[in-house]
Amino acid sequence: MPKMKSNSGAKKRFKVTATGRLKRQKAYHSHILTKKAQKRKRNLRQSTMTSSADEARMKRLIST
Repeated sequence: MPKMKSNSGAKKRFKVTATGRLKRQKAYHSHILTKKAQKRKRNLRQSTMTSSADEARMKRLIST
């Protein structure tokens, strides 16, 4: 049986931290920025951690 392929889209979107958590970028910062407040756009630039509920699924996509 051939090897399982990892998900290329997930590889590009998530980084594994030293403690094993997954880091991701926030959504809604790519277009239609004129109607969004400056504070909101500034906060969207920050990276954040993946939800613990989704973490196992995302790790499986990256590692297989």
